[in-house]
Order: sequence, then C-alpha cells, then structure tokens
Amino acid sequence: MGVSAAPPDGTLWRGTRCTAIPGNHGLCLPPGGTPSGVLQPLAFGSGAARQAVHPGGPLVVAAGEREARLLDVSVRDDRGLALAGVLSGDARQWSNSEPLRAGTRYTVTVTAERIGSGHTVERTLRFRTAPPTDRRLTVTFGPKSGTYGVGQPVEAVLSHPVPARDPQARAVVERALRVTSQPAVEGSWHWVDNATLHYRPKQFWPPNSRVEVHSALDGIRVNAWLYGGRAYPAKSLRLTIGDRIEAITDASEHYMTVKRNGRVINTIPVTTGKAGYRTRNGIKVVLEKTRQLRMRGESIGIARGSRDYFDLPVHYATRVTWSGEYVHAAPWSVASQGSANVSHGCTGMSMDDAAWFYETVRPGDIVQVINSEGERMAPFGNGFGDWNLTWKKWRGKHPARVDTAWRTADTVSARLRPGAA
Repeated sequence: MGVSAAPPDGTLWRGTRCTAIPGNHGLCLPPGGTPSGVLQPLAFGSGAARQAVHPGGPLVVAAGEREARLLDVSVRDDRGLALAGVLSGDARQWSNSEPLRAGTRYTVTVTAERIGSGHTVERTLRFRTAPPTDRRLTVTFGPKSGTYGVGQPVEAVLSHPVPARDPQARAVVERALRVTSQPAVEGSWHWVDNATLHYRPKQFWPPNSRVEVHSALDGIRVNAWLYGGRAYPAKSLRLTIGDRIEAITDASEHYMTVKRNGRVINTIPVTTGKAGYRTRNGIKVVLEKTRQLRMRGESIGIARGSRDYFDLPVHYATRVTWSGEYVHAAPWSVASQGSANVSHGCTGMSMDDAAWFYETVRPGDIVQVINSEGERMAPFGNGFGDWNLTWKKWRGKHPARVDTAWRTADTVSARLRPGAA
C-alpha cells in the first residue's frame, strides 16, 4: 500500500493495479499473499509518494485484490483534524469527500483484510501536499461573539472577490464556511455580492439557542489562482441567541406591539414617517443602541434652513438602518403619537416608552413595520433586511449546505468501519 500520484494506466507499484483516475493520490493493497493467507506487509510507495502532492486531486484508498477489503481508514492532518471520506459499497475503495489542504502533512492509517482469512494488516502512511500560492482568500466573520436576537444574520467578508461566473469556486467557499447550532435548524449562506456572504436560518433562530461559526478554508484550493487562508477571528465565532423579541409597528394604526417569545408584553403609541418621509415597510434588525445622540437634517438630505430641517438631541436611540432610521424618544411629538404620522422616517415615542424599549431590545432583535406607505426595506446595503427575501430566493440556484446539526471536532468521526460482507 502506498501514496502516489497514479500514472495514466493506473499502475502504482509491485504490479498492483487500481481503477485509473488521472491525478489521484492512490493507496492500493499489494497483490498476492503469504502461504498462510496473510496479506503481504503494506509498502509505502516510492517516488511521488515522498513528493509534495497537488492538493486539488482526490485521495483514494483502494484494495488491489478482489478478495481484499478495507476495514478501517483514518486520514488526519498535522493538527489532528480528520479528512472526511466515503467508503464504497463493497468496502474496496475509500475516497475523500472534502478537499486536501495545501501545505499540509497528512497521516493515513489503513486496516485491510483478505475476506474469509481472518487475518488483517495495518499500515500508517504519511504524505504532504504542495504549498499554496501567495494569493490567499481570508474571511472575516461578524458580528462579534456575544448575545443577539433571533434575527441576527452571520456575515462573512472575503479578502478577494469570488464572482458568480465561477460557481465551483463559490461552492468550495460555502462548504468551507461552517455554521452549526444547538438546536439544529435549517439554514443557508447567501451571496450578497462577490465578496460578502450572509447566513440565516429558514426561520428566525430558536430562542436561547447557540450558534457556532468557523472556517475550514485555510489551505483549500478555491480555483486555479486562489487558495483559502486564515479566518478572523481565528477561533470559532460563538453567538448566544436570547429571547424572541419582536416589535411590530402598524403605521396606519400608530401603535407598536412588542412580543417576547410570542406573548405581548407592551403596546406603545407611536408616530412614523409623514408624507415624503414614509417609514420603510418590512422586517429590520436592531443594529446598535445609543443612549443619546444628535440628529440633523443633513443626515437624510434635508438642507439647513429649509422648512423640514431639524437639529435635535435624541435620547434612547435604537438604530435599524444605516441610512438613519431609529426607534427613539420624541417628546416633541407626544400629541401625535397614537394618532398621526409626523416624523422624518423614524419611529417616535414618549421618553418613558423609549427608555423601556431601549432596555428591552438588543442587536439582532426584530423590528417590523406594516401598513406604511413607504418603500420596502431592501434585503442588503442598509442594515439587515435579509428576512425580506423568501427562503426560495435566499437559497437561489446554488444553495449551500442547509443541515446545521450541532457538531464539534471531537464528535466527527475520522474512521470508517464497513460491516461484514
């Protein structure tokens, strides 16, 4: 048995033949056996086996004899991480189901037997892959580790663009950016642009769940000129999801209903955007909170000196768009709250109600506006409007892996044990 780049005719060593797959790094059992029926000692392949192999090719472990089968295959890198693989139905061939990493040393441990003999042979083989090119694709995850609301998407920002015209490269990236949750939920990555991905579940995160995000991109060949690099943060990003807080504002009724885990906990009279400044309809996510700030008309394109210009100190400001839409205290409009829309697009309420709202919500909580005459909240570019896309549109033509079972490195098996024939 050995590791080698297989010649075109499939011949590896000692006359052993495997199914020819050009570019493979093959592992094969040597033919023949001792008089007692025990397999010959497995030999480490010479030549290419000692050279750095190309990380783009598959890794194949194959039994060279018809009477032989594989009992156990374990492939681990120099960090102890397992390389996932698939065993054929007849237990005669194993192949990797995730790519080899560039610039990595691997240890392959194989146990094989001749069927019916009761004798086994085990061999540990080592090889290394060629180093990556200088151009590395790094990824930065967001938000920071912490506690968030049920609507918080995960963001991955790449250091180089991966265009839509290269779907295979995009698939490599999606498979390497891994999101797990407890409890498990269905979720998927979505390409916001060529260098940004967002991840969200099909429905809001379950309350009080845990989410873990990490990258397996480092050393992976993305395409002919790009290899995966480091992730930031270097360790897994961990999010804790709090209660399900939803603030639903009916702009035509001038009231906000706040729910916690489906139960109404407050109903607040509000005012939203007046004609020319209508508040956006749709689902938004709390971005940040500021106890006091100054709002000026220039921030939304209103010229100083015009009738609509404003310059006001604002308390308990909860931001929901980057363009300047907030839920905040508006003591100057208390007379209109609950009866008329008089704001410049924000949702205004009394000082006491704004203080309560400010203390109740956190980033990632849901703020939804219905029955406004304003435009629809855009999915991207102005905060997190991700939830305004249907699940079908979110997944698109090339959906990522969507089963987010909770797993850790310790629980992922590196070994395959086929059952008896």
